[in-house]
Amino acid sequence: MLNIVILAAGQGKRMQSSLPKVLHPIAGRAMLSHVLDAAESLGAQGIVVVVGHGAEQVQKAYAKHPGLQFALQQPQLGTGHAVLQAVPLLQEDGHEDVTIVLYGDVPLVQPETLRALLAARGQGLAVLTEILADPTGYGRIVRDARGQVCAIVEHKDADATQKEIKEVNTGIVAAPTRMLKAWLSRLTNNNAQGEYYLTDIIGMAVADGLTVSVAHPVAAFETLGVNSRAQQAQLERLWQNELARRQLEAGVTLADPARFDVRGTLTCGQDVFIDVGCVFEGSVTLGDGVRIGPHCVLRNVVLGARTRIEAYSHLEQAQVGADAQIGPYARLRPGAVLSDQTHVGNFVEIKNSVMGKDSKANHLAYVGDADVGERVNIGAGTITCNYDGANKHRTIIEDDAFIGSDTQLVAPVRVGKGATLGAGTTLTRDAPANQLTVTRAKQTSIDGWKRPVKKEKA
Repeated sequence: MLNIVILAAGQGKRMQSSLPKVLHPIAGRAMLSHVLDAAESLGAQGIVVVVGHGAEQVQKAYAKHPGLQFALQQPQLGTGHAVLQAVPLLQEDGHEDVTIVLYGDVPLVQPETLRALLAARGQGLAVLTEILADPTGYGRIVRDARGQVCAIVEHKDADATQKEIKEVNTGIVAAPTRMLKAWLSRLTNNNAQGEYYLTDIIGMAVADGLTVSVAHPVAAFETLGVNSRAQQAQLERLWQNELARRQLEAGVTLADPARFDVRGTLTCGQDVFIDVGCVFEGSVTLGDGVRIGPHCVLRNVVLGARTRIEAYSHLEQAQVGADAQIGPYARLRPGAVLSDQTHVGNFVEIKNSVMGKDSKANHLAYVGDADVGERVNIGAGTITCNYDGANKHRTIIEDDAFIGSDTQLVAPVRVGKGATLGAGTTLTRDAPANQLTVTRAKQTSIDGWKRPVKKEKA
């Protein structure tokens, strides 16, 4: 049985924030969420989050997360003390029980690395270590004459010889659950910090005759922690670079991998091109041959094959078919569903509306709560007046209709198939199919009219 303990009790004073440190985001998601993803990918039977500072906020944020348990560490007396608080919640069903200790502010450890840690453990204990050119501040991995790990010494407790060691502890360990419980009960705080170190269990394991093995992370960013805004920004960019690398390897063309941000999941077909400064949030799917222009924001969007999104367009909770063209400066709001070969041009906003195949709204229009048929042309300045101050109403525009410029459609209203609305029409009743409907005041020219002039001050 696999247990995972995630330490998330730290205050994070250097973040200068009322938000608990583990709730601060990397790539649009809380750091703790990244760690939970890695934990759940291993199929853990029990996941315990140790909370302390901001405990109520953390528990509230994950109140609906299935299978999650919380343990409170108050006061915070070190990593060993933190894991000790989780002991009553650790499950056992036999001698193969194992517990992994992770950290809520070390968000990017990858499942592959954790699987390697479990494999290295065998029947003993395994520690995730790294070789650093500058190990200052890290606990050192001390080995005996045979090269076997025999202890971890924290930097502040290390002597001059130990400080020369380049192999360091990342804090991530995998240990037999039953023995971990026993070791934690024997911890003392006889050290420079006056804290109960989790690392002291290494010496206990050696004394009990267990082999202490090591594994190494696949990537250096996996074991980087966040204690400040600067470190958060650094890790954000490292992770975005990794996400960009993965997209490039999958065949996506990025105009500049350094100016690319994914804050969720991005799934791309073949021959996708993404220009600079684009942000992808939530779940975004781009079909084959899609092209995204510079500085676009897509949030929970699906785009069909060969669709083009031009510069500075914003799409949210929208779906667009194949061979469509959106933008520049277009906005698709939640509920916008556009069929194949649709065109939505500059300064057009569409909300909670369906547009049929080959329909167009090329500039300066608002289409809200509407059902637009196929081959419809919506002229510049057209708006659907869908809100009466209390309720929303739908506008229906049937196939092959032509909506002249500067038209207002006062919902609920229907434009029949093949109907034409003259420019400047304010439609308050249904427009019949295949007819011209126009509502205008009679044009008048006033002979002899003089434009007012500015009066001079006395």
